[in-house]
Amino acid sequence: MAPAQPRTGADRCPGVLSTHDALDGALARVRLPGGRISPEQLSAAAATASAHGDGFLELTSRGNLQLRGLRDPDAAADALLGVGLGSAGEADKVRNILASPLAGRIGGHGGVDDVVASLDAQLRAGSVTGLSGRFLFGIDDGRGDVVAHRPDVTAVWRADGAADLLVAGRVLGGLPRDDVVRSLLHVAVEFANAAGGAWRIDELAPPERAALFSVVEAVVGGAGTRAAESAPPTAAAGEDEHEPLVGWLPQDDGRVMLGAVVPGGRLPARTAEFFAAVQSPIIVTPWREILLADLTEGVAEAVLRVLAPMGVIFDAASPWVRISSCAGRPGCAKSHADVRADSADYAASNSPESREHWVGCSRGCGSPTTAHVRVEAQSDGTYRRIVMSGH
Repeated sequence: MAPAQPRTGADRCPGVLSTHDALDGALARVRLPGGRISPEQLSAAAATASAHGDGFLELTSRGNLQLRGLRDPDAAADALLGVGLGSAGEADKVRNILASPLAGRIGGHGGVDDVVASLDAQLRAGSVTGLSGRFLFGIDDGRGDVVAHRPDVTAVWRADGAADLLVAGRVLGGLPRDDVVRSLLHVAVEFANAAGGAWRIDELAPPERAALFSVVEAVVGGAGTRAAESAPPTAAAGEDEHEPLVGWLPQDDGRVMLGAVVPGGRLPARTAEFFAAVQSPIIVTPWREILLADLTEGVAEAVLRVLAPMGVIFDAASPWVRISSCAGRPGCAKSHADVRADSADYAASNSPESREHWVGCSRGCGSPTTAHVRVEAQSDGTYRRIVMSGH
């Protein structure tokens, strides 16, 4: 793969402390390692959105949350940091971790939550400096759902209890799961030392990327240590259409997981409070789904009765399972259209067969990293449909 174009500007990825000034107020991005968030944290985020923002929590394409329209960013940051939703200093923006949402509950080769927590603790402690807010860690339970998003460095669980290490999609070796966090951090440190102006590993020039691969291979022992009987999933293999995690999802232990979406990926704060009140594990996926795990059948049925009338969608056939958008007008100065309203009008009478992301300009904010159709507003008020490959 040829290196991506070099960056010409500063990294402006927002965080909890470093917000983005939009037309509708400050925007804060709350990073959820592996998409995991506790009921107490979700309740606090909802209260913050109500007290200081526009009253919504936006679900993002990396399984994070965004709060828009913040009138007092400092007060919002204090509230979020108070429940562990963020970290002081540079560490806040480097805690970008994707993890298999179903891991340890439905299929796959084992749980990932302990590794996610350990990696996040190391990042919070400042184990890596100099990374951009775009650098992405991945922990895949073997099904290929995280690999499909092309993290910079990914640990992929194997059936034999070990893991494969992928760097920019290339298998560089096998390792015990106990060594996963150390190895992920090692790759990040080596990249930060060689990055120059690059934000992602695939932006390195070929010589620098080859040198990085060599250093990592020497540490993990080379790709020959990987189990020979099966190769790990690849990003290309993961380009198949994502099977929506929406509806009633039976767990391997007999309990139930409920998966849902909300129109436009915007979760009203009041509705988020009801999710939190269930007091079960909560996972936000990179497909803008929200999962409630470890439910008994009785509790799951009660949740459906309460949340469905509030506009929460548990039907995998809903158009909103495959439609997302950027903020658009009036919140963004660069947008040519009110894409939220236009995509809602479209969803009222159309059911797309593949994922669509509606955007107000060519920047394509919030676009999925996997294959999709971009519906891009033009300056003349029309929309252009563009087939996007994964990136």
